[in-house]
Amino acid sequence: MNSPLVTTDWLQDNLDNEHLVLIDASMANVVGKEPIVYDRPVFIPGSYQIDLEGALCDTQASQIHAFPREQQFTEEASRLGITSESLVVLYDNQGIYSAPRAWWIFRAMGLNQVFVLDGGLPQWLAEGREVSAAPVAEAGTPGTLVGHLDCSLVRDSAYVFQTLEDERVTLIDARSQARFLAKAPEPRPGVRGGHIPNSLNLPFLEVLEGYRFKPVSELAATFAHLAPALKPDREQQLVFSCGSGITACILLLAAELAGYSKLALYDGSWADWGSNESLPVA
Repeated sequence: MNSPLVTTDWLQDNLDNEHLVLIDASMANVVGKEPIVYDRPVFIPGSYQIDLEGALCDTQASQIHAFPREQQFTEEASRLGITSESLVVLYDNQGIYSAPRAWWIFRAMGLNQVFVLDGGLPQWLAEGREVSAAPVAEAGTPGTLVGHLDCSLVRDSAYVFQTLEDERVTLIDARSQARFLAKAPEPRPGVRGGHIPNSLNLPFLEVLEGYRFKPVSELAATFAHLAPALKPDREQQLVFSCGSGITACILLLAAELAGYSKLALYDGSWADWGSNESLPVA
């Protein structure tokens, strides 16, 4: 498959695929959009569930929502029965929200056959498809995938600071325009308002339409409108940021859909940068 997305039709046809590992990557807290609230737990049949703020987050790190350590990822992949032959499909209960974060974790840890369900659980429900009341606890056979982090896909504040004036690197912030311009308060205490100097603002909701991503042609136009220099055929490194590294991955996935290939996540994002008084703020 050439796209990082799969459709609900594709998933329905492949629920019995022996290589499929279906994972609910929903998060309890939803920031930056009106959350969809469920009165009871609902899952697509055969789903496992992962904890992005626990099992797949380095809770020993000082930053919020830090990328997991390789051992953490390997242990979770074992619990889920994931091998190098697996087809991992991720979804969340907001449509498109936290599943792209899980997608980038899997990609950065070395798994290429990983996809996001476009529209997630809301799209599945809207189409009247079968659901389950509980996830699968763990795989019958432990997985053998070992995580090896590609550090070029996950950047820190030192890299961002060093490339502030580098025309070959473009930083794109997924927060709302009000937060980007310091016209709305930051939700986390001790974090300054504003944005990283020379960064561009593309609120993550602008690449979505309902529960799903906008068509590829519209995504390409959105990135092209953001800055004339942003062209997929250029050797341009795009680094994505947000509040704490979650919704930045929505833009990251949208950029891949639009044809960009040199992509990275600033994992600490604004919670990291804005709380460090030694770093400049615009």
